Amino acid sequence: MKKYLLGLFTLFLLNACTNPAPPREGFIEVEGGKIWYRIDGEGDKTPLLLLHGGPGSSSLYLEPLKELSKDRPVIFIDQLGCGRSTRITDTTLMTIEKNVEQLEQVRKALKLERFYLYGHSWGTMLGMDYYLKYPKGIKALIFASPLFSTKIWTQDADTLIAALPTATQLAIRESEKQKNYASESYQQAMKVYYKAHLRRGNDTKSRKDTLDRYFGEKVYTFMWGPSEFKATGNLLHYDRLKELATIKVPTLLTAGEFDEARPVSVRYYTSLIPGAQFQVISDAAHVTMGDNPKENNRVLREYLQKIEK
Repeated sequence: MKKYLLGLFTLFLLNACTNPAPPREGFIEVEGGKIWYRIDGEGDKTPLLLLHGGPGSSSLYLEPLKELSKDRPVIFIDQLGCGRSTRITDTTLMTIEKNVEQLEQVRKALKLERFYLYGHSWGTMLGMDYYLKYPKGIKALIFASPLFSTKIWTQDADTLIAALPTATQLAIRESEKQKNYASESYQQAMKVYYKAHLRRGNDTKSRKDTLDRYFGEKVYTFMWGPSEFKATGNLLHYDRLKELATIKVPTLLTAGEFDEARPVSVRYYTSLIPGAQFQVISDAAHVTMGDNPKENNRVLREYLQKIEK
């Protein structure tokens, strides 16, 4: 009988070690609706809170970062207006200021007293403004493919467009001149640009359908514009270059080798942040975690381990 019980206890321990705790998920009430969240991993290491891009994308494309939950809790959220969160039409909610307050409501609900804040693309804009208002508890910042100046982003886009086929360049310029962003030629040109500088890899049809279904187009169009390379929304004049010097926590910036957030610009941002580090993710465009998840996760894990020493 003792051997039998010992065997059951051993089996229980093995299962506990090989089968991690199921993710904890739910919804948090914020102004305007509910924000979906999920926490993967556990332990006493500092949690990592993820802010996806867009605005109006979802956390679905950040799923490769779940691998980091082997070391610590990793928190995914879908910002208001996209993903599994409440869809919205009220444009007064579609501002960076409102997003900052919604994020603070999420932090309070999850009782995060100390955490690392990771932002990708638009998530770096949100992360930066959140840090400026609510720095307490943030132990480090990770800005992946950041945008801290819409002017620089647009200049970078112009540089990248100039290297595309002539027909693609003409389609973009003509459509933008006429403000006809729904034209077939503009849509095709977007695909060429996105394949080169947004996501170089290929998603399965089912995954692409899910990404499209989760996408909050109203939020994206109102806050940003009709495409990655054309800003017309309320982020048109966003600029936090001067504020970068006020960051007082360890900071890592990354960019894909072929990123629309051009490495030369991200390196410049890095120079403005005291003690910040910069890393290029090879063989990747803007969605580094999709194009080269192995290297992307290695860079993040090694950085977190380094600052925790």
